[in-house]
This record gives sequence, structure tokens and C-alpha cells, in this order.
Amino acid sequence: MPSAAQILVDFLCRQGVDRAFCVPGESYIALLDAIHDAPMDLVVCRQEGGAGFAALADARLTGLPGVFMVSRGPGACNASIALHTAEQDAVPLILLIGQVEARDLRRDAFQEIDYRRMFGGFCKFVGEATGPEQVPELIARAWAAATGGVPGPVVLSLPEDVLAEDCPVRMVEPTRVEAAAPDPAPLAALLRAAERPILLAGHGLEGEGGRAALRRFAEAWNLPVAVSFRRQDLFPNDHPLYAGDMGLRNPDAQRDAFAEADLVVALGTRLTDITTQGYSWPAPGQRLVHVCPDPRFLGWHFPADPAITADARALLAAMEREAPGFPKGRTAWCERLRALHVADTKVARRDWPDGLPFAEVAQAIGEALPEDGILTLDAGTFGAPFYRKVSWKPGQRLLAPISGAMGFGAPAAVAAALRCPGRTVACAVGDGGALMTGGELAVALERKLPIKLILSENGGYASIRIHQEHQHPGRVSGTMFGNPDFGRWIESFGLPLLRVNTRDDFAAMREAIRRPGPAGILVRTSMEAVLPRRSALAAE
Repeated sequence: MPSAAQILVDFLCRQGVDRAFCVPGESYIALLDAIHDAPMDLVVCRQEGGAGFAALADARLTGLPGVFMVSRGPGACNASIALHTAEQDAVPLILLIGQVEARDLRRDAFQEIDYRRMFGGFCKFVGEATGPEQVPELIARAWAAATGGVPGPVVLSLPEDVLAEDCPVRMVEPTRVEAAAPDPAPLAALLRAAERPILLAGHGLEGEGGRAALRRFAEAWNLPVAVSFRRQDLFPNDHPLYAGDMGLRNPDAQRDAFAEADLVVALGTRLTDITTQGYSWPAPGQRLVHVCPDPRFLGWHFPADPAITADARALLAAMEREAPGFPKGRTAWCERLRALHVADTKVARRDWPDGLPFAEVAQAIGEALPEDGILTLDAGTFGAPFYRKVSWKPGQRLLAPISGAMGFGAPAAVAAALRCPGRTVACAVGDGGALMTGGELAVALERKLPIKLILSENGGYASIRIHQEHQHPGRVSGTMFGNPDFGRWIESFGLPLLRVNTRDDFAAMREAIRRPGPAGILVRTSMEAVLPRRSALAAE
């Protein structure tokens, strides 16, 4: 009779999971043993948050839930950052935690935590087995929860003795909910009449065929497309209908223009904080059509008419049965929004005494990235130019933490290089985030992954320093730090080092990104260029 751990692993393999990430722990030895003979690649990471970020990035690329495993207590606490990121990013993620023995549950045993209380507020499902016969049902429920509606994180707490015990229950398959095809007629009628519509594309179009369907729909109906926060790779950025992103610090001219829209069609997005510019857009009086597969997010902050519970791709497929039509004035509207976006992509060239403005570096990286390249970004001010100053092309993928979690970049690059061995994988990270989970580059060294690492070094937490300068000018406190020798650190992971200190080094940087093999690019980045007092003076 198979053990509960074997039943669990067999289930994951049957669903198509071929890779899992872990930091090992004695509390789930039986699960590690079950994977030993399974057709599953086990990636051993150095920190649980890094393992979770890697699993999340893998899920973004495959469309299947990412799977990672940690031990109880400290391991689960470290893993929590990836769960939060998956919730914010709408990514299916399964965390398997080795728990204390079933007889010791709720007795304050060594490293015990009640995970329902710990994760119940932001995970879609938290289950705990108290006997081996429960494991088949729990993993099936977890899978269905992670993938259903708006995807997100789930957690299973698995006592170490339960995992090792024989399981008398047969395999349980996850419930697959077939949604009714949405009626396209109401949206079609609104689109035919709207002179100034905006199509807002979100996470629901990440799945298979979503990008192509979005482009066909926008072109057929002559619709300007804006993407939700950090989803730039959903639509070709050089397309005449691309109107930019809804992100941080959008230009006032763009915000004012978007406020004139007479119809906002939000496809596959939850209309959260940053995408709605602090819950200020769509503004009262603007007609909103909101399409989301989970009714919990419809009418939450904004009244929609209609509010459609549907998968965004299913609605676009239904819309192909409708005959497109639009007023003549819409073309001028599209051109106006496009011009505002193009103006926002300009980078003013200026010299700074303390290093290079990273906006110029980002543009050079974007020019060198192949048409099927993958860029993983950490969180930080250095990443901002990649969202507005780089033109993302069809086939390229941008993997960035919508949650703003530092430490995402390096583990995500490891996962991308494992999943897509024939594609160029570049990772841009700041000197703050690099030391949070940069140790996962050891996996790249072990697996001989040709990652291109671009490290921006300015000796501080620039995003926080900017806010500090706004609120307390000249009073620097807690936002600057010292660094190790990052050149030697980069080389210790087997990455050939290139230092970029001036614009003269850009050509070598582009070549390092284009040619096969790994590369470590250390950029001396200007802090002065991003501080509000300095940049304002430069603009005068």
C-alpha cells in the first residue's frame, strides 16, 4: 500500500507537475523519499523564501501551480513572503509544510504553528491532515483552490508521521469547474457606441493564448490598451494601440486623459490599489465593464455595469462572434493616448557625479534582450525604467513581483533558466535585494545555468530614500548601507564579471547579454539621479 506521501507526489505528477523547489527538513523526509523515484525534478534551494519565489516564477511560465516544500516553524515563516506575493500577483502556488506529529498538534510542540491561523487571511485554502486517509482529498482541494477563479496560494500542513503512513484511500481528482460561456452582446453594444474607450488588461490574460486573443480583440475593435501594474509583456509595446501601464507615478497628462474615457473595459484584473491609481480610476461617471472570474472582486471598489463573472479569455473568444464597429472619432483618441505613452518613454541624457542613471542602463538592456528573452526583476527604484522606458516585444516575458517584494529577482531567474533552457534569461537586481536571496545563484552554479545578472549598486534603499527626501529633505536615516565587494561576490557564482561605470561600457554590456553563456554585470548607479531635489534641479 502506498504511503500518504507517495499518493501526494503521484497526484502532482498526474496533474503535470514536473518540478518542485525545497529547503529540506526532517519533518517531511517521507515526502522527499517519495520524490526520489518520481518523474519530478527537485531543486534544492538555500532559503525558503527563495524557494517560494522560484516556484512562483515557474508557475508564471507554465500556467500550472508552482510547488515548494519547507519544514515547520522557521521554514514556514520564511516561506510566507512567497505566499503573500502569489496572492498579490494572482499566481497559483502550493506550499507543502512538514508539520509536527499528529499526536502533538495544538500542544505547542517544538516549532509548531497553527497554519490555518497564520495563513488563513490571505491564502485561498489552508488544510491540515490528521490522518493519511485525508491527504488525497486535501491535495485535490488545494489544487482546485489554487487554480480556480482568480489563482492564488494554498497551504497544506502535513504531519511527519501522517506522511509516512500507508494510505488506504484511492487517488482523488480535483474538481474542474466548467464556466458557462459569457454573453458578448452587452459589451459589443457598448464598444460600438464608445468614442473614448480604454481596455485595461490584467492577469487573466497571462494564460495560454491570452496575449494573442487580446491583440486580435484590440485590433478588431480599434481599442487602446493599457496594462495593469507590471504586466507590460501582455501587449506589444510598440503597437499603435498600446497606451502604457497603470503603475507607480503615472504622468499627470496620461492620468488626465484616462479620466476622459467614456468606457473602461477591465479584463482579468481585480482593480487593486496601484492599477487604479489609489482607487481613483475609473472615476465616478465613467462607465465600467469589469470581467473577472471571481465574483468577490466585482463591485468591490467600483460599480460596474455590467459586471461579468467570466474568464477574460473566454469572453474574448465569445466576442469574436460579434461584428466590430466603432465611431470615427475613436482613431484620434487612440493616437492621443499613444502619443502620451511615447512621450513618457523618453530618457533625458545627463551626467551625474556618483554613477550612471539606471534609466539609460535599462534601455540598453532592453535593446539587447532577444525577442524571446526573459527578464526577471527584483523590487526597487532601479526597476522602474523597465516598465516605462523599455519597449516589450511579443515573445518576451517580464517576471516581476506585483507585490513589490524584494528578493524575487534571482530565484525567479533560476526558475526561468531551468524551465526555458534555450532562451536568454536576464535578471536585474539592486544591491539591497541581491543579498536577500542572491544565494539562490548557487543553484545556477550547480546546474550550470547561463543567467545574465545585472546588479545595480548605489549603496542604499533608493525607493525609501526618495520618500524620505520628499517628507524629510536632507535628513537621511536608515536608508543607506555599506556593501561587500560585489565583483568578487558575482564571480563566486561562476559569472564572468563586467563592470559598467560609464556609457562607454554599454557596448560590452549589450554583447554580454547577447552572447551565449553566463554573465555578471555590475553597474555603478547614481543615487543622485533619482532623488527628488536633484532630479528637479536637473530638469530646470
